[in-house]
Amino acid sequence: MSSNIQIPNATCPACGLLCDDIRIEDVTAHNACTKGIAFFSQAIANPQPLVSGKPSSLEEAVKHAAGILSQSLRPMIAGLSTDIHGMRALTPLATKLKADLQHINQASLQHNMQTMQSAGWFTTTLSEVKNRADVIVCIGTDIVTHNPRFFERFVWAKNAMFTDPNTRKIIYLGGEKLDTMHGRECAWVLTSRIADLPDILATLNALLLNKPLKASTVAGIAMTDLQKLAETLKQAKYAVLAWAAKDLDFPHASLAVQQITNIVATLNQTTRAAGLPLGGSDGDYSINNVHAWRTGKVLPDLTDAKPDAQVWVNSFNADAPPSFCHTPTIILGNANTPWSNHADVFIPIATPGLDCNGTMMRVDSSISLPLKQVRESGLPTLADVVRKLEALLP
Repeated sequence: MSSNIQIPNATCPACGLLCDDIRIEDVTAHNACTKGIAFFSQAIANPQPLVSGKPSSLEEAVKHAAGILSQSLRPMIAGLSTDIHGMRALTPLATKLKADLQHINQASLQHNMQTMQSAGWFTTTLSEVKNRADVIVCIGTDIVTHNPRFFERFVWAKNAMFTDPNTRKIIYLGGEKLDTMHGRECAWVLTSRIADLPDILATLNALLLNKPLKASTVAGIAMTDLQKLAETLKQAKYAVLAWAAKDLDFPHASLAVQQITNIVATLNQTTRAAGLPLGGSDGDYSINNVHAWRTGKVLPDLTDAKPDAQVWVNSFNADAPPSFCHTPTIILGNANTPWSNHADVFIPIATPGLDCNGTMMRVDSSISLPLKQVRESGLPTLADVVRKLEALLP
């Protein structure tokens, strides 16, 4: 990062919260969490394009990449760690190549997408959480692992409009070894194996519906504790059930999300409640939204696809490895990508919010926020490279 840079309100894309109160002074990012500090302090390790591991000009690298893709019958554009502008540029390229699209987080996001498509859901925004929520249930996650400033900005914020933040009840349901410190001393923890969440949530919904149940425990949680939780939710003025899809890493995890939406629907018969899918990294919510705008569909999970060439896009996540598998690979990536020498073509690109301006959707998909360039790197944007590449394809 160049010295003498002064930006009073930069937006940090290190997680889905897109905190827009980051103050950049010289080489320091103030107000940022550990993820944000790491993002803004990135160096530029590999500023030069490579072809088969050897230095190349941008024009030569693009030409070589175009040659690979023009011979491909089943190409895939994967990773998709970029912003809205990057995805808008990739969409026509994918159409021209008849290429599949696969986001790095798509497998976990499918848990949410399957529920939303099959049954619908009622979700809320971060602003509504800050202003109205009096009970927050963190399901299978400690939240701060994915969104470090969530409690600071939206739970304990002093400028809440319609509730006293100090009276909020924070409940952790399911999951082990959770960081519950940010829930303060009022946090209530009901621990279980995360894979048991579908059973626990189904039981909770049955209790909310006043169904008779004979069991004394469910997945190690006492029925009396679940009954107490049910009564707490019934008495809440605005309950929020939050989860991060990445943490639901077990077979049939979509059932857990379905049960969350069932609980929300049950509660809304007598009070007010909403779901809050959290997480959001590598631009996943932005990419899925852009794809839906342009095609009317959400991105599918193509984990088992076998492409004969791939374009790996990783503007943000330098540490996410592409699957080479003897497949010709073109990396349009963060300048710190450690696998650059292994790719057939590596072209370093600008990181939105650091090397160039950009735009991203916040994790609640309620607003988009501008990303500001905070340093001069000379790296081309993803959109610039894609346009050059597309122009060379038949």
